[in-house]
Amino acid sequence: MEIPGRKIRGEAAVAGIGQSAFYRPGKSPDSEFSLALDAILQATADAGIDARDIDGFVSYCDDRNTSLRILASLGVRECRWSTMQWGGGGGGTAGAVQQAAAAVAAGFADTIVVYRGLAQGQFGRYGQSGYGRPRGSNHWMTYGMLVPAQMFAPRINRFFYETGISPDTQRAIALTCYKHAQNNPNAVMYGRPLTKAGYDASRWIVEPLRLYDCCQENDAAAALIVTTAERARDLQARPAYVLAAAQGTGHRGGAFFEGIFDGPSFPSAETRSLANQLFGLAGLRPSDLDVAQFYENFTGCVVMAMLEHGVCDVDNANEFITEDNLTLGGELPINTSGGNLAEAYVHGLGHHLEAVRQIRGTAINQVPDARTALVTGGPVSPPSSSIIYCGEGVLS
Repeated sequence: MEIPGRKIRGEAAVAGIGQSAFYRPGKSPDSEFSLALDAILQATADAGIDARDIDGFVSYCDDRNTSLRILASLGVRECRWSTMQWGGGGGGTAGAVQQAAAAVAAGFADTIVVYRGLAQGQFGRYGQSGYGRPRGSNHWMTYGMLVPAQMFAPRINRFFYETGISPDTQRAIALTCYKHAQNNPNAVMYGRPLTKAGYDASRWIVEPLRLYDCCQENDAAAALIVTTAERARDLQARPAYVLAAAQGTGHRGGAFFEGIFDGPSFPSAETRSLANQLFGLAGLRPSDLDVAQFYENFTGCVVMAMLEHGVCDVDNANEFITEDNLTLGGELPINTSGGNLAEAYVHGLGHHLEAVRQIRGTAINQVPDARTALVTGGPVSPPSSSIIYCGEGVLS
């Protein structure tokens, strides 16, 4: 059911996208800051604007590349908006775009860049317990929960146990991402195809997660230029309009390891409430989607998020979540550039670039006549966020 009022439907649009080269962790010859600047300058060139005309900045997950340093380097004439989206890991990726869209719709700024820069070789790898601070709550470290895979695996196991959905759905997601990456020369895993046998032979990281169920770690950056819909129509690139966006979590969503092992949110991506709001604001049903980019920190979390976003349900998940159904030509193609698993890990912002390319009709794995594209933030990373982009025809 469509939710009346409180909309930014069609008021803002992505007018430019950019990305740095993608590197394996520690392989970038440039600093994290340089990668971020490169992505931003590519985004402004794509939009056909002067970088000095940017007047707003948004990032997420405590991005080290501060807006003050960036605006000074770009020679920005005036900054009118500067915010940071909360959210665990990539949970805030769509929320960052939501902030930018709300700001330009309200007139607080005219041209906002949403960006994320990572150089895990320079600052440390997320997948190692020594990165920054110990992973997990201290009382769970006793049980070996030091890194994200160990923290997420119990929830994924519980999900498969309670729903009866097959863990083989994880394989389908991994194979889908790698298949799409083989057509994408920018993907880190381009030229490195994954087979069913290769997936099954890969080592366990922590059950039920094998090596290919876990996202990459990369040195990379990405950026989007968000402006008003009216201005976007006059710029050189075809706009991708923000149809709807939502963020948040359910009751006690942040109590990750605080006595909720028997709680209803434990085997959950914690995105159901925001997904319901998202589709209500968009006036769409999940079946109306043409393409989707699901944030894959771990493939099991994608299965959770797919159910909570309504693209399938418990009864048909095993039949729906198959490689044939999720790759180009299937019922709902997902992660069409390769995603976090096989293109590059930019904390999910690369998914937004791919959604924009799909709406423009310029993606390498293009869904014919794509009019609507869903992007989800990191599941099991509350508060999470999701967004739907669309072409102009959807707004009329």
